[in-house]
Amino acid sequence: MNAIRLRGVSIALACRTFQISESCYRYERKLGDENAEIADWLVRLTTTHRTWGFGLCFLYLRNVKGFAWNHKRVRRINRALELNLHIKPKKRLVREKPEPLAVPDGPNMTWSMDFMSDQLADGRSFRTLNVLDDFNP
Repeated sequence: MNAIRLRGVSIALACRTFQISESCYRYERKLGDENAEIADWLVRLTTTHRTWGFGLCFLYLRNVKGFAWNHKRVRRINRALELNLHIKPKKRLVREKPEPLAVPDGPNMTWSMDFMSDQLADGRSFRTLNVLDDFNP
C-alpha cells in the first residue's frame, strides 16, 4: 500500500512485485461487528451462568437464541477472551464443630467394626471382620 502511494505504481505491478494476489490486497474483513456481538454474548452468558463451559454457551446461542454462527468461530473468540480457563475451586465440607468421640464408661457400651484383607504367601487373599470393644480401662 505504501509502495502504491509513494511510488505511484499500479496495484497489479505492486502485487506482482511483492508476490501477493490482488484479491488478497483488496480483502476487507466484513465480520468485525459480528465478532464483537459474539464476544458480548459469551461474556454475558459466562457471567450469568458460571458453571457453563463453551459447549453449553454455544448450544444456547444456537438453539435458544437462533444464531447461525459456526462453532469454530465461536470457540476462537471464546479462547481469545480466555473464558475457557474456568478453574473450579475444591469443594470442602464445612463443619461447624466436630462432635467429640464417645468415651465408654464400661465394657460392652460401644463397639467398632472394620474389614481387613490380606494375602497369603501362595497368592490367595482373605478378608476378616474385626469387631472391637472401645472400652479402655
